[in-house]
Amino acid sequence: MDTTQLLKGVLDAAVLAAVEAEDGYGYDVVRRLRAAGLDDVGDASVYGTLRRLYASGALTTYVVPSDAGPHRKYYGINAQGRAMLDLHRKEWQTFAGTVSALLRTGEVAA
Repeated sequence: MDTTQLLKGVLDAAVLAAVEAEDGYGYDVVRRLRAAGLDDVGDASVYGTLRRLYASGALTTYVVPSDAGPHRKYYGINAQGRAMLDLHRKEWQTFAGTVSALLRTGEVAA
C-alpha cells in the first residue's frame, strides 16, 4: 500500500501531535515523525504543514539562537491547536474504526 496518500490526509494531526508534549523546530519535528514510524514523511511537507498550521493560528513560534549554524524557529501548540488535535483524534478514531471493520468483515454497515 502506498502510504504517502494516507499520510497527506493525516499530516496536520501528526504534526500537532509531534509538538504536543514539547516544542520543536522543523527538522526536529521531521525526526520525531520518522521515529514514530512515518518513514515516508517528506521534509518539505512537514515544513509546509508547520507554516500552514502557524498561519491558521494553531501553533506559536519563537526563535532560538544557535552557536552552530542559523537560528532555529521553534513551533509550539496553543489552545486552538490542542482543540484542533482533539477533533482530529476523534475523527481518526471514527474513520479508522469504520475502515477496520470493513476490512475485517467486508460488509458495509447499514
